[in-house]
Amino acid sequence: MRAGSFYQNYREVRLLVVHCSTTRCDRNFSIEALQHCHIARGFASISYHFYITRDGEVHICRPVYQIGAHASGWNDKSIGICYEGGLNESSRPADTRTYAQKCSLLDLLRQLKTDYPEARIIGHYQLSVLVHKACPCFDARKEYKDL
Repeated sequence: MRAGSFYQNYREVRLLVVHCSTTRCDRNFSIEALQHCHIARGFASISYHFYITRDGEVHICRPVYQIGAHASGWNDKSIGICYEGGLNESSRPADTRTYAQKCSLLDLLRQLKTDYPEARIIGHYQLSVLVHKACPCFDARKEYKDL
């Protein structure tokens, strides 16, 4: 079953928000590490719906019918997708996606756009001028404008 096909009518999804884990590209940040980090921050579990590790594996973290905790003010109308990385070896914001991550992210976004054709794809920093982060460290709106 596709990620949202059965449950897509349970809530209105207007945005597909792309995030990065804001971790260095030369260090592993596994799904287990992400879960530990989010629980330590007070979340019940991982706040994103999907997490894409450097090897391109897509991890389902929350069902899409469940509200995430990744985009303040937009959680009830969005799906959160995060890729491992976002910082270069010097801890500076950078698009550190591997080829495998780029392919997996594109495939996932295509699937989600099939399930939620009206949803817009944007990067976390593109939600509002009040978001003062580089996340996801590339222009998701521009890169995926043709989906």
